[in-house]
This record gives sequence, structure tokens and C-alpha cells, in this order.
Amino acid sequence: MALTDTEPLLDPAFLGRLERLQLATRRPLAGRLSGEHRSKRHGTSLDFADYRTYQPGDDYRRIDFNLWARLDVLALKLFEADDDLHVRLLVDASASMASGGKLRQAVRLAAALGFAALVRRDSVSVFTFPARGPAPTFVGRGAAAPLFAHLESLSPQGETPFAAAVADLLRRPGQRGITIVFSDLMTPEWETTLSQLPARGDDLMVIQVVDPAELNPVETGDLELIDRETGQRLPVSLSPETLDEYRTAMSDWVDAIALRCGQVNAAHALVRSDEPIEPLLLATWRNEGILR
Repeated sequence: MALTDTEPLLDPAFLGRLERLQLATRRPLAGRLSGEHRSKRHGTSLDFADYRTYQPGDDYRRIDFNLWARLDVLALKLFEADDDLHVRLLVDASASMASGGKLRQAVRLAAALGFAALVRRDSVSVFTFPARGPAPTFVGRGAAAPLFAHLESLSPQGETPFAAAVADLLRRPGQRGITIVFSDLMTPEWETTLSQLPARGDDLMVIQVVDPAELNPVETGDLELIDRETGQRLPVSLSPETLDEYRTAMSDWVDAIALRCGQVNAAHALVRSDEPIEPLLLATWRNEGILR
């Protein structure tokens, strides 16, 4: 059964604010459609493609002044050009993501960043691990609803074949762009696989989604732990001292992931599964340069 929620995936008012932003890139990009990215290289084709509402900071020279005079609408002309962005969303849909609503949070974040790309006429592909069939690709603002529906259809099941998913991604042709990973990274493959991701040449973001109870458990006494992915059961006896050691180990693990991401020039963000995403994207991630 797919993961569902009574609330909408993303609030319409939030989407209105989000469409003013774009994903940040650190290198020139080669592609087909102008995605309005402020890269070092700009396309020169004059083939009209679409309109987009003017936002403060946009190039005023692209305003359609005839449209403004006739309809009092301030809009930019978008043209076929040489620069665009292919955004690859790599979503962990393994059974471990069922804990604490981690998959729901990952899906909401993927939808938000995917929407920010679509309104800039960038293409967005969704890869999952375990794989759920061919990776669909979405282009243009009109594809937002199908993107959201696809993401909401994901359900947490199976193990975490992170290395296999990245190997498949690296074998696929296509222009360079941005690869964004959404995962709890609870797999022994995390370090080796993060080291392999830069081989594609994309900008990289690693969004690590965690259940607060995983970072700071409070239950003590004789318990039985169950591995969500394998079903393996492990009897344990947890004392306050044991929990302190666990919290230290978890903190060290998160620090190690952040360090490895830095070493491969990937942005890293730790997100709790119960964390409101609107201030995260509109304030924190703008300040950190993930969005602009």
C-alpha cells in the first residue's frame, strides 16, 4: 500500500513562494531549454518556448512589454537556448524509511525541489531504491501534478540497494545537472557509494532524513529490536549508560556522513522527519546556498 497522508503533499501557498526560487548550481551546464539559471554560459537561440511570471531580480530585458501594455501582465519570455538543468531525484523507498514518517518527509522534500526545477523549465527524473520500474522524467510546470502523484505512490518496502541504484544512475546517458539523494543512509554501503556519486559530474546534494527517535531514543529496560528491512529480531537490555553511548555513536555517524559529503564536494543536510519544511527551504537552505 502506498504511503498516504490526509494533508496535501505541499500547501499551495508554499508552492507560490517556492516558485520564486531555483536550485543553485556551481558549474556551467549544457542542455536544451533555457531554465533561467544564472550560469556562466547563456544560450542565444531566438525560438520562443514559454512565458514565466516576472520576479524581482529577473533580467528586465526579457519582459514582454507588448503583453504588459495589452493585458497589464508582467511576464518574461523564455526561449530555446543552450543552458538547462537535469535534476535527478534519488529517493530511498526501503522499509527503513517507514520509521517515524521518514519517507513522507523525503517525498515532500523531493516534491518541493522538483517543483522548483519544473517552474524553471528544467527536467526532473525520479529514481528510487529499491527500483520501482523505469525512472520517469517530468518537464515543465504542467508536470508538477504528475510528479507529485508519482512521489506519493511510493511505499516503504524492501532493503536499501544504495550502491546498485547509484551504479544504475552512473550508467545512464544524459547531460550533467544535479543529483539529489533523499535517504536515511542506514546502510553499510553509504560511504563507498557516496564516494562513487561524483563520477557522473553532477552537482550533488545529500538530504539525510532521520526519525528523531533514532537520534535520541529514551526507552530503557529489556526490549526486542526488529530490523524493518530483514525482519531480524534482537533482544537487548538498555540502560541509561547504554543510551548515552548510542547517542554518541549516532552523532559520530552523522558527522562522518557530513565529512564524507564535504570531501566529495556534495552539499549535506540533516532533516528530522517531523521538521516543518517551509522554513527549512525558504530560509535555512537559501542561507546555505542550496536554493537561491
